[in-house]
Amino acid sequence: MIQHITSNAGKVWQGWKSGEYQVHFIHTGVAESIFHIFPDGTTMLLDCGDLPALTRLQYAVPVVPNPGRLAGDWIARYIKRVIPQNCFMKGDLQVVDYMMTSHFHDDHTGYGGWQSADRERRDRRLPNCHRSGFVMAAEQLAFGKAIDRGWPDYDDPYPGCLKNDASLDHMLRMYKALQQRDGLETEKFRLGAKDQIVPLHEPSAVEDFEITNITANGKILCKDGSIKDLYAEYLKTNPPLNENGMSLGIIVRYGDFSIYMAGDFSDIVNDENGRRTVYTEDLLANELPKVDVAKINHHGHESMPSKIVGALAAKAWIASVWDQLHTLDHVMERLSDRTTYPGERIHFPTVFPRERYATAASKSYFTDIAPETFGLGAHVIVTVPPGGKNYRISCLSAADENMTILGEYLFSRG
Repeated sequence: MIQHITSNAGKVWQGWKSGEYQVHFIHTGVAESIFHIFPDGTTMLLDCGDLPALTRLQYAVPVVPNPGRLAGDWIARYIKRVIPQNCFMKGDLQVVDYMMTSHFHDDHTGYGGWQSADRERRDRRLPNCHRSGFVMAAEQLAFGKAIDRGWPDYDDPYPGCLKNDASLDHMLRMYKALQQRDGLETEKFRLGAKDQIVPLHEPSAVEDFEITNITANGKILCKDGSIKDLYAEYLKTNPPLNENGMSLGIIVRYGDFSIYMAGDFSDIVNDENGRRTVYTEDLLANELPKVDVAKINHHGHESMPSKIVGALAAKAWIASVWDQLHTLDHVMERLSDRTTYPGERIHFPTVFPRERYATAASKSYFTDIAPETFGLGAHVIVTVPPGGKNYRISCLSAADENMTILGEYLFSRG
């Protein structure tokens, strides 16, 4: 059952409590960034992007809280407001235990190709880095361990697959600077692992919490524990690589609760006859369990075919939105299709822009959208208490830094 709670609207959000698992979809209007707080207070920042979204002109969505700061700065300030008080410190910097890059695109990493590129804008605290995305966040935060898809050789799925990649260059500069400043550890994401991303602060006090690594470098974890390479046929013809299909993906389970998120995992690969006709999401769907909450792949742009929607069968769908072409009508209609799977559901795009109201209001999916995401958008927070038998999703105003609740949804099992 889903209950829409409006009694807390206008109140200040009360924060994390020990024993809760929280996921914060931080909305800036120009990037994707997801902050996790584990039940013992261990933290992870999954992606911290930035891009010149305003150059999208009529396709841009509002930059929030305002364009006076870059996204990595707004993201770090948000994290400092919500990070547990028992977090480690390195000097005067609060430590985020894990940082993870889902894939190398600037809306997930930041990069040095636009306003951060000139020498005058390089961060004095992080030599030879560009002030964008993760680097901007690292001006105010320290990180314990970095995880990405290719460290250290970046030869997966084939040597040279990330040659001359601007986002990778941006991240490598930052890794080097943070190794020198903070002693940052860096390692490659281990597909299939359940022991790579774990509670660090009080692990003995955390019960029934597990993160499973399910996608990486065009490969997926199968139900039988084997690894399937989705690009084996595709790469025989040596085509350009779609970085979205290389995205890292995880499923987090806490008691009865589970959440799926897999970067921008969407692409088309070759079938056994060499024809480019197979959706990678359809192949992944064969190996997925049902979940309570799912992040929408690729911001809801030309993604989420019916097969993966039905496999996940989520009660809540969340998308990080920075463009009018995200959460496209036909994608949202697939998410709302009750013939794919029955029952209640709510969609939480971090923003559903005003410009789309006139055409979207008559669509079948429109009544499934949380109205708190209309207009300027919202930070979307999933909170799961011990046992995971119920959970709450809170929408906070992204128009300022006051952490004001717009509305909340309580999900309980019948």
